Amino acid sequence: MAALTEEQSMIRDQAKSWVTEQSPVQKFREMRDSGIESKYTPDTWQAMIEMGWTGIVVPEQYGGSGLGYLTFGVVLEEIGRQLTASPLFASALVGASAVLQGGNEEQKQEILPKIVDGSVILTLAVDEGPRHAPLKTALVAEKSGSSFKLAGDKTFVHEGMTATDYVVAARTSGEGEEGITLFVVSASADGVSREAVTTFDSRGYANVHFDGVTVSENQVLGTIDQGYPILESILDRARAGLGAEMLGTAAQAFDMTLEYLKTRVQFGQVIGSFQALGHRAAGLFGQMELSRSCVEAALQAIDDDADDLPKRCSLSKAKVGDFLHEMSNQLIQIHGGIGMTDEFDAGFYLKRARLLEPSFGNRAFHRDRYARLLGF
Repeated sequence: MAALTEEQSMIRDQAKSWVTEQSPVQKFREMRDSGIESKYTPDTWQAMIEMGWTGIVVPEQYGGSGLGYLTFGVVLEEIGRQLTASPLFASALVGASAVLQGGNEEQKQEILPKIVDGSVILTLAVDEGPRHAPLKTALVAEKSGSSFKLAGDKTFVHEGMTATDYVVAARTSGEGEEGITLFVVSASADGVSREAVTTFDSRGYANVHFDGVTVSENQVLGTIDQGYPILESILDRARAGLGAEMLGTAAQAFDMTLEYLKTRVQFGQVIGSFQALGHRAAGLFGQMELSRSCVEAALQAIDDDADDLPKRCSLSKAKVGDFLHEMSNQLIQIHGGIGMTDEFDAGFYLKRARLLEPSFGNRAFHRDRYARLLGF
């Protein structure tokens, strides 16, 4: 584990205590069964705001605490353990990172305090198809006098139904890395419409449609036509944060499996005493610790502004993706028949794993990116 400061350790303990007592996986089950449109409860979100989690990466001059991404990661890990649903990742990490990376001083003063107090839920709208492919951005931002008109669609937008605003990647010219511009667009703007996407992890995704939406140059994050480097820096922060949540989900799956191995009796003895299962558990533990090292290295790289930040973020997302995929499968297999039932919580972890894996790039995407960054 990373050497946490006293403050980080306190926040981790606070997060662990709160999610275990106030937002365990049983609460997620209740939320799912309620059919609530937002896919999270207002009380959960308000509690996170009051605990200051929405301001962890926001500097103090904008109303946050400026404690950094590793600190945010320890919170996301605990949230991942209990599958707690909220806009915390989408807005307080990804949305806030977008403003911090691309916003001018006026935009930071305007938006960041509202992210901290929860009055704004700002989420990133980047993908346009079934796979993560930011270079294939095709949503058009056509110049019209001193403004732009956006036309196109975004898919699988995190917390897209409850977002008050979107950071939209649009194409103002060229192709590939050239000609991408980022805009902050209100969800209530004329021409913006959205539809909920039903997913088996019961979370809040949406497809968002932009039909001639007028935006001004004041809504641009960064520089017109030069938004791709900013987009990549936002995405790397999203990937590192998501890796921390994935680690928490996988670690809880491991703990559930280990407890079952210690208590389930077959042929007159606990099944964990069988050598084959003991070796399997030891192998999974090794994968978990290696994944933790990668996740924490990526988060620390952001805080340190390290030169190899993109490499570490892709390595983290790929490695923890491998572990989460295998661990969620083993969770079901080792539990046997009960693991296949909806009444048992194991299925929630498998379903969440399958939606986390492709978000902001699947394992194949990040292996390829990591190899390219190394010069292969």
